[in-house]
Amino acid sequence: MIAYLQGIVLHRQPPTLVLDVHGVGYEVQVPIGTYAHLPAPGQPVALHIHTQVRDDSIHLFGFATAGEKRLFEKLITVNGVGPKLGLAILSGLPPEALGAALRGGDTARLTAIPGVGKKTAERLVVELRDKVPELAGAAAAPPASGPAADVVSALVNLGYAAAQAEKAVQRALQASPEANFDRLFALCMKSM
Repeated sequence: MIAYLQGIVLHRQPPTLVLDVHGVGYEVQVPIGTYAHLPAPGQPVALHIHTQVRDDSIHLFGFATAGEKRLFEKLITVNGVGPKLGLAILSGLPPEALGAALRGGDTARLTAIPGVGKKTAERLVVELRDKVPELAGAAAAPPASGPAADVVSALVNLGYAAAQAEKAVQRALQASPEANFDRLFALCMKSM
């Protein structure tokens, strides 16, 4: 499964972008919040990916942060919410507002999202009310790129949780904003 891609934006048109990763173009669908943070074509970007495999197709869904991806994955566990509706929900409400609506049982706010009816909104609240607090707050940071993204990937490959790796890289960047990969990695390993 593809879980993370870093490459150059070739083309972007909401809600899709084409990402060139070492000569291979990946079509990735993204929510509006992630799309707003995308750089111009020709610039590098890193995305957390949810891969959906079906008998006749493979679809990639990209997110600015690991928290936003986890929120999406929770959304699609709800009966009647597929990946396309999950993207619509994340596009209709920012992660923090979505978390607040779910925790507060605000079905009116959820039904304002195109494609979400009353029954779906009620199911979302019932099934996700207690599962969202730790996810919604972790979804707001823009995507990492360059050495920071490489260090996050390296830490995840070493077995650290993505959220833990991202926090360690953010702390390291605060201590040394212009650090290269080796310096960032060393700082992160010391703090973990």
